[in-house]
Amino acid sequence: MGSLVLVPRLVLADVRRHRLQAAMLLLAVTVATATMALGLSLNGVSDALYEQTRAATAGPDVVVLSGEPGPAATSALSSLARAPEVTAHHGPYRIVYADLAVHGRTSNVVVHGFAGKPGAVNRPLTTSGHWVRPGGTVLERGFATALGVGVGDRVTIAGRSYPVVGVAVTAATSVYPGAAQIGPDGAGSDYSGLAWMTRSDAKALASAHDLPVTLALDLALRDPARADAFREAHRDPDLRLAFRSWRFTAAQDLNLLKDSQPILIVGSWLIGFLAITGVAALAAGRAAEQTRRAGLLKAVGAGPGLIATVLLTEYLALALAGDALGLLIARLSVPAIASPTDSRIGDAAGPGTAAVVTATLLAVAVAVLSTLRPTLRAMRTATVTALTATAHQPRHRPRLTALSALLPTPLLLGLRLTARRPGRAVLQACSTATTVIAIVALLTLHAQTERGYGLGGSSVLPNLRGEHDRRLMLAVAVLLITLAVVNTVTFTWTTAMEAEANMAVARTLGATPGQISAGLSAAQLLPTLPGAVLGVPLGDGLLSLFAARNAVEAPSSWLLAAVLATLVATAALTALPARLAARRPVARALSAETG
Repeated sequence: MGSLVLVPRLVLADVRRHRLQAAMLLLAVTVATATMALGLSLNGVSDALYEQTRAATAGPDVVVLSGEPGPAATSALSSLARAPEVTAHHGPYRIVYADLAVHGRTSNVVVHGFAGKPGAVNRPLTTSGHWVRPGGTVLERGFATALGVGVGDRVTIAGRSYPVVGVAVTAATSVYPGAAQIGPDGAGSDYSGLAWMTRSDAKALASAHDLPVTLALDLALRDPARADAFREAHRDPDLRLAFRSWRFTAAQDLNLLKDSQPILIVGSWLIGFLAITGVAALAAGRAAEQTRRAGLLKAVGAGPGLIATVLLTEYLALALAGDALGLLIARLSVPAIASPTDSRIGDAAGPGTAAVVTATLLAVAVAVLSTLRPTLRAMRTATVTALTATAHQPRHRPRLTALSALLPTPLLLGLRLTARRPGRAVLQACSTATTVIAIVALLTLHAQTERGYGLGGSSVLPNLRGEHDRRLMLAVAVLLITLAVVNTVTFTWTTAMEAEANMAVARTLGATPGQISAGLSAAQLLPTLPGAVLGVPLGDGLLSLFAARNAVEAPSSWLLAAVLATLVATAALTALPARLAARRPVARALSAETG
């Protein structure tokens, strides 16, 4: 039988015998690669959505805003429209700063006065209803979604009621709530939505209520790539003109995703680490079986290369399958994550080449790092030794034995199990610390104070960026906790199976099943405690790399509760597998060891 046929058959047979381990590896790699691909795709997807909206709405290459309306500003803007680099323009047009109320919600709003028939530049695309008509208003789609209004509803702008005749999108401004771009007199802007009216209605609105007004001009350049050079060439020190290039607007769109990318990328590395620790524990539990399997293959003439291929192919195949599934999930999830508002249109492309390659490397790393040591050990073991392998005999330490004899029986058993497997104890501590890091990040994110998008920072309109970040952080934390739960159960069951003979001996010497069960749980709690404690400062340190200067730390009581909850959860999760393992008949365990 050729190796191309033999290897797949052996791999499939092993997967069928160990379905749980295969499912765990597949789940862990899928989650890790999906999270990684999403994090690496956000920038490109946001830019793609802006470009598609810009193409559909004849978005300007440069928007020029004058904080001070008047003849001088109008003349300066008109002269810019006649510059040789300009191929088309729209405006100057009036921008009115007002407030809007609907359904008990209030918000700042900027009203653009437009003609009934859009020009060659900045032609907002109406996605429902129709374009502006006298007496009515059109709302920007992201703003309308946040308000919960649509065509046919009425909104109150500066105390006057207007029917919403349409909903539209534009690439001339940033996504909601960044429509203002600049405030009155060129000052900083607050969170604002965007509405359009006819020129006469916008003028009447400003005049009737003495509202602040600025002027804007939309320009299409002969060479859009020279938008920044155009700004530098036409600066006027005597006028307060603000230039907003299309690149600037696209970059502003990413403000809503400023924290999303670190959450997803760092989260994917933490998930990948948990996957490695969990699969490594299962692989270590199967070390004796893999060694015997390698001995059998050597006995029938297999070389080291074939043995390594058989042992590693199973994990690599599952990892690559998880990678493909994770990339598919990322492709389906990108539109919702990369566009928290409805201000842009278009199809969000899936992960790019760089994201696919990086996610695949992560999947391969999870498979290789978690199984390399058991594979090398199996290959290096002599054939006769592999076929007649017996249980590993622990080193005798008289002083440690005398000291541990003073402890209660459950703690004594747990301490000895931990001391016999220090590497696994370190993995358990690291797994716990990783989980606590995610919990600390989630608690810290919820402790931050945020200004809402409503009028004056009111929370009647929630902060979309904060909500988006909290949802992502919650999703990452849930995934991490889920993997940590699986890891804890895996560690407990693997330890119980490996220590079956020792626990049987302890029972013959008088230990009860309850003490055996408590000892197995203690073997997990001993490394969990330092891991949970270390996770708090590690989480704070990791957050300090990304947090704003005015970030608020989570209350100490929250962090203490997180540590205690982790310990209680670990004890609860280890109780069932430990109890099942402790109930196995002593005679069966001793006879299996003897055989």
